[in-house]
Amino acid sequence: MFRFDDNLKVYLHRDPVDFRYGMNSLSILIEQSMRLNPMDTSLYIFGNRRCDRIKILGWDGSGFWFLLKRLETSHFIWPDNKADIVTMTTNVLHALLDGDDITAIRRHPKRDRRVS
Repeated sequence: MFRFDDNLKVYLHRDPVDFRYGMNSLSILIEQSMRLNPMDTSLYIFGNRRCDRIKILGWDGSGFWFLLKRLETSHFIWPDNKADIVTMTTNVLHALLDGDDITAIRRHPKRDRRVS
């Protein structure tokens, strides 16, 4: 399991994407649809329609990292947030990657596990 720095920005794309998309197509989607810079030090999370796979795209300063995870016995649960772009902390990202229901994580000022 990967662990990411606590200061890392993480963005979740709300709508499912075509999982034939690779690094180039997803970086264009980040620029045009999310209006963000794919070459900053953030992670961008994308899911498929069945919610059993996610793709993560990130830039480390010299190239893109491209990660894929498929859950075998369950599915990822996206937050009910109506925004096109959802930001999350790395703790919530870890919960998502573990297959936890991140919608059950409530916002609390003293807790770092929040979805906005």
